[in-house]
Amino acid sequence: MDYKKELSAYFGENCLLNEPMARHTTYRTGGPAEAYVYPKTTEDWSFVLKLAQTENIPLHIIGFGSNILVGGKGVGGIVCSTRHMDQTAVKGNRITAEAGAALDKICETAVSEGLAGMEKLSGIPGSVGGAVYMNAGAFGQETFDCLEYVEAVDFDGRPAMLPKEQLPHGYRRVEGLKDYIVLSAGFLLEKKDFTVLTEARNSVLHKRMEKQPLDFPSAGSVFKRPAGDYASRLIDEAGLRGLSIGGAKVSEKHAGFIINFNYATPEDIKNLMDEVKRQVYEKTGIELEPEQILWGEFAD
Repeated sequence: MDYKKELSAYFGENCLLNEPMARHTTYRTGGPAEAYVYPKTTEDWSFVLKLAQTENIPLHIIGFGSNILVGGKGVGGIVCSTRHMDQTAVKGNRITAEAGAALDKICETAVSEGLAGMEKLSGIPGSVGGAVYMNAGAFGQETFDCLEYVEAVDFDGRPAMLPKEQLPHGYRRVEGLKDYIVLSAGFLLEKKDFTVLTEARNSVLHKRMEKQPLDFPSAGSVFKRPAGDYASRLIDEAGLRGLSIGGAKVSEKHAGFIINFNYATPEDIKNLMDEVKRQVYEKTGIELEPEQILWGEFAD
């Protein structure tokens, strides 16, 4: 069976073949996906999951691609984008959002409704699904702080309602979601003064503009924060600010970011990650742990 034909017949224009991942990641680089589809309904997911399982095809899930580096040789199998799943609803103190909704849009909605708990997540460039999957956070606030439950489907297509209590989590990690695809999430927030929340949101957005290299493609913090320290401080102290390989560079504005400043290949970025990790370990004895996810094959 030609699975690409099957996908094209089912998804029509919502199936892209040999699709450059540079179009779908915030690094703006990456080789092609064999097949790139946009499931929207439960039926769509059932179809893809059944096909992938029957034909033993690798399956990858992507939201906004704001934490992913795809190798130059591309990624095999099917990449499913949640971009067309972006419905949100507010009811009292609760917000529900599909996996493909922009996290920042949810933060903006919460603030405008006078609901506290997500304002410091403002400006994070990912989707709700991605934020839930890795417990994204900033300025002392995390996605799981106000998460109530996750609606998901397992890789056999069985739906599941997962309350937060069933998902052990911590700094940039969530256990128990690896066998699921996040479809939507529910958040429980608390009423607070709209003006205070607006000021908090604006302050966070201002800090991001001031301190982060938002004028170049990047995927945010490259490394997780080591216990009791900051990756950016260690990188800076190792004298690596501005270090470049090919078109990739450690940002001069924020040493925790690697930017694509001049048509970087995925290999430029990966090699720079490895070099930063090596030098920081050599100089401090601390092994930095990547926060970003690597997909596919990288050229030698």
